[in-house]
Amino acid sequence: MKRSGQVECETCANREYKDGSDEVNVSFKSAAHIDPSAAATKVMAHEQEHVSNANRKAASKDGEVLNATVTLKTAVCPECGRSYVSGGVTNTAIKYPATSYGQNQKSADYPEFAGKNVDYAG
Repeated sequence: MKRSGQVECETCANREYKDGSDEVNVSFKSAAHIDPSAAATKVMAHEQEHVSNANRKAASKDGEVLNATVTLKTAVCPECGRSYVSGGVTNTAIKYPATSYGQNQKSADYPEFAGKNVDYAG
C-alpha cells in the first residue's frame, strides 16, 4: 500500500527541504515539508528564485546572465521505494563589461556565488 501511494510512509511524511545557499530572499530558509506529489513543482519554483536573483544582480552591475540552468535531483525512498524530487541545483554564468572594473567585479562576486545553490531534502 505504501509503494502505490495509498498510504504515505513515515519517511515521505517527515521529509523536509531546506535551502543550502546564503541568499536570504529565497524560500525554504527554514526546513519545511513538501508533499511528494508537489515536490517537483515547488523545488523548480524555488530554483527559479535563484535564477531571478542572478538576473537582478547582473542587471544591477551592468552584467548579463549568459546561461542559467536548473537541475532537479531525484532519489528513491528507502522505506516505500517511490522516487521523489530530492532537491535542485542552479548554475548561472554572468558576463560583466570588459573593463578592469568588470573583471574586478567578477572576481569579487565569485565567492558569493560559488557552490551557492545546492539544495537537498533533509
